[in-house]
Order: sequence, then C-alpha cells, then structure tokens
Amino acid sequence: MSQSLVQIVDTAVADAYRRGGHHLVCHPGCSQCCIGVFPIAHQDAARLREGMATLTQTDPKRATRIRTRIAESLGRLDPWFPGDLTTGILNEDSEAAILFEEFANDEPCPVLDPTTGTCDLYEHRPILCRTFGPPMRTEENNLATCELCFIHASTEEIAACELEPTIPTQEEASNEAFNAVPNLHGQTLIAYALRDK
Repeated sequence: MSQSLVQIVDTAVADAYRRGGHHLVCHPGCSQCCIGVFPIAHQDAARLREGMATLTQTDPKRATRIRTRIAESLGRLDPWFPGDLTTGILNEDSEAAILFEEFANDEPCPVLDPTTGTCDLYEHRPILCRTFGPPMRTEENNLATCELCFIHASTEEIAACELEPTIPTQEEASNEAFNAVPNLHGQTLIAYALRDK
C-alpha cells in the first residue's frame, strides 16, 4: 500500500531528529499533538484499519479499549461533524474549512492510550503524526515546529533541522495514486476511519 511513502517519511524524520538533537523533546508519553482532530487521507485511514485488524488478533483487549474510545469520540463529534456522517468524509468547501477551524480542538485521538500517553496504533499512524515535531514548511513557506520543541533554538538552528521539504509533495502524489483506483476523494478523521460500519 503506502509502505514506500512510510519508509521515505520515517527515514526523513529520523534524519531531522538526528539534526535536531536536544531541541526535539518529543518522547513516549508526550501527547500534546494527539489532542484536537485533524484531517487524514484515505491512505492513512486504510493503514490505521490494517493496524486495528492486526491489533484485534494480537491484543483484543487493547483493540476493545480503542473501540470504546472511538464510540465515545463519535458521540461527541457527530453533532458537529463538518462533513457527511454516512461516509465520514469532510466537506471540502470554504465554509466547511472555517467550521473545521473551531471543531473539536480539545478532542483526544481515540487511539491515544490516556493512561500511558502513547499511541495504540503507533506503527500504523498517519503521515502527519509521523512528521510532527521537526521544523516543516507551511503553505505560506514558514517553518513551523511543535510549540514544545526548539524553544531555545535560533532561526538558523531551526532551519538546519528542517524536515525534507519534498515530503508534502510526495505524500500528495502517493495519496492521489491511492485514491485513483477506488475513486476516493476528500479526507476523514481517525474516529470515522476506524468506526465500526
């Protein structure tokens, strides 16, 4: 599926972490970036479902805990979901984008174990989760970082640790190829990608 993209991203992130050194304070249990919903591609959703299927076989109790968190999350998200509740696909118009900015910013990811602060589907996590932390270019060409990382770094130090800038383009191309065969469009959220159908 997306194994080559995952390998490319993980290699680039490992390199950015090597260069970032002590400025990158991300560690198991730090889950600030796991609070607040964000759109994911269908390719990410498929990878998560694959991980959930594996977990159901290898650790059914943990899979059940995730399903409980998903159901609880959907109970909070459904009344305000800016998209199609049947498909779980977010609307793509500008009004939906504005609504999404204020949508569920305090909602924990349903695959986040609240006890340990770690991801229960870590090996299958979305690309955004994999790339969070190191400096990365925004659409406005600014370098963005996690607010907990690079606190005492100079602009030059931040720039020297930038994540490979072609990653977003490679991700977009990979997602387009993935979506082309089943004619998928748009994006979804983790809770909707993993809900029982």
